[in-house]
Formats: sequence, C-alpha cells, structure tokens
Amino acid sequence: MNILVTGAKGFVGKNLVSTLKTYKDYDIFQYDVDSDVETLDKYTKECDFVFHLAGVNRPKNENEFTQGNVDFTAILLESLVKHNNKSPILMSSSIQAVVDNPYGKSKKAAESLLFNYSKKYSIPVYIYRLPNVFGKWCKPNYNSVVATFCHNIANDTDITINDPNATVTLVYIDDVVQEFINNKKVDSGYYEIESTYKLTVGEIAKLIYSFKESRNTRQIADLSDEFTKKLYSTYLSYLPDDKFNYPLKMNIDDRGSFTEFIRTPDRGQVSVNISKSGITKGNHWHKTKNEKFLVVNGSGIIKFRQIGNDKVIEYHVSGEKLEVVDIPPGYTHNIINTGNEDMITIMWANEQFDPDKPDTIFEEV
Repeated sequence: MNILVTGAKGFVGKNLVSTLKTYKDYDIFQYDVDSDVETLDKYTKECDFVFHLAGVNRPKNENEFTQGNVDFTAILLESLVKHNNKSPILMSSSIQAVVDNPYGKSKKAAESLLFNYSKKYSIPVYIYRLPNVFGKWCKPNYNSVVATFCHNIANDTDITINDPNATVTLVYIDDVVQEFINNKKVDSGYYEIESTYKLTVGEIAKLIYSFKESRNTRQIADLSDEFTKKLYSTYLSYLPDDKFNYPLKMNIDDRGSFTEFIRTPDRGQVSVNISKSGITKGNHWHKTKNEKFLVVNGSGIIKFRQIGNDKVIEYHVSGEKLEVVDIPPGYTHNIINTGNEDMITIMWANEQFDPDKPDTIFEEV
C-alpha cells in the first residue's frame, strides 16, 4: 500500500511517518514544503491513501495562511483528479477552524475544498479538528505551550505565563498517530481524538517543574495518571544532549555503599547496596516495613530469624541466578557477602525512608 503524507517533516508528519515505517506493508511517499511539483505529481498518481498534514499556522505574512492551507490543498486535489486517483484522504485540521481569524478561516476553507471534492467524486474524506498537540519533536518557542515549557525548563531557561488559570485542551501525539493509522471510519465527516486533556497553563508548568526537581528528590511522578505519564515522556525528549545523566548521592563507608535510586509516593523506593567481601549488613527488623532484595552481582547469604524465635533461615544468593528474596516484617535479617568481589544488591522497600519514623530496630540475627 502506497501512502502519501504531506507535511511529512512537520511535527505530526514526522511522528506519523516514523510509526508507519514500522509496518512492512506500507510504502511511504513523503512530501513537504521543499519537495517539487514533479514529485507531487508522481505521488498522487501512485498513492492509495493520503494523510494531508501540510499547512501553515504561524507565517510572517497573513497571505501565507491562504497559500499554505487553501491553495496547496487545491493543488493536491487537482493532481489526484488528474490521475483519476480515488484514494481516501485524512486531513489534520484545527479547532481554530471555527474561530474568526486568518488561520481559522484558511483551515475552514481547506476543509470545504475537501468536502466538496468528496461529494463530487464520492471519495471518503476524514477531517480531524485537533486541539493543541503535544509530544516529542514539537518545535519549542513557536506555537506549543507544552513544547516551549518542556524545552525551556529542561534547558534552565525562564518561561513566561501571562495567565496561569488559562485552560488548554491537549491531545498526545502518539494518540493522534494511532487514531490516524487505525482509522476505520466509513463516512466522510469531522472526527476527534478520543483522549483529550484539559489543564490550566499553571498546572502544566507546575508538573514540568516537578519533573526537573525529581532528579534531586529522586521522586517519580504518579505515572498511573495518563496525562502525567505522557507529559513526563515529552519532557524527557527535550533534555539537552549533555543532560541525559545525573548523579546520585552515594553513602560510602568501609563496608561499601548505599545509594537511593528512585522514590515514589505510593510504591516505595529502590536503592542500590554494594557490600565489600566478607561484610555483613543489616541485623535489624521492621514492624510493618517490608523489602525485596535482588543480588545482581557477587554472591552471599541472606539470614532471617523471627523475633522471639531461635530458628535461623538462610538463603544463598548470587548474581549468577537472579531471584528475589522477600524480607517480611517481624524477622531480623542480614545479608553477608561470602564472595571475593563486591556484592551488588537492588533493594526495594514498600515505603519511602522517613528518618523521623524509620521503623528499623537493630537486633543480631
């Protein structure tokens, strides 16, 4: 199947093309502003489906709205008619099409061209009036508040908020792309992306700032919230090339080290424990707190003894055989490095460590 994508190098186009390329049954014709007329003629002759994403939304001159949104749509349709190509067309329009401004008028005019074309030649046309789209590869400091905030905050640049209570309706780029690809619509008409999010500008900024601060607090955002999960992924895509990494505070002593990796408000925390050869760590128990230990390098023994009982339970652990050992409450426990190299253990606790309520009572196994 030959698929023509106009505006292939734009934000939506780039994401759509990148996903389409993962399908083996599609040949993708990419057309953009720097393509020539001969290329469009070839593509409109051979294509089986058209994603019409090309458009202008922030030109230097107002007349460019008409040229980029209306005139090019007409050229595209004329070329399809020339080759008697009855490929269905999916167009990305905007909620601005109902607004009385130059951009909105140009999008509305382009929609009308498509619907007239559909009626005249009995060809399906699907118009998606998109609100603000956010996600990776969107140009910052242009016309997307999310892209601008993510880019500037990630790059330690100030952001400007005129009205923190202003509401923005957003859709995520991957949801848009999947809706476009999975389009099963039969009748021509207007369509929407199912998953939309309404937030204030202030709420968006606060969330993005919390993502940046999470490197210091080691707190992971509540990713059970769909918008937060998608916004966090978007924020990471705007990190500068030299800021993908960040240091952790290693608590180092003669026995090895203990380093907190991540914290969550409801799923506890993860830490990395390194023990030198022959070292014993632990010898304490918890009233309610519970943990999971996973040795990923070296070898050792994890010992347990229920409080008030003399019976000692032993588990031999090794990075050669990955297995999780649960540490239940009410059992004093320790972990001993019996090998000749550092033993590295991933430790999960069901709650974040609170120095005021450590729930840790020292007692030898």
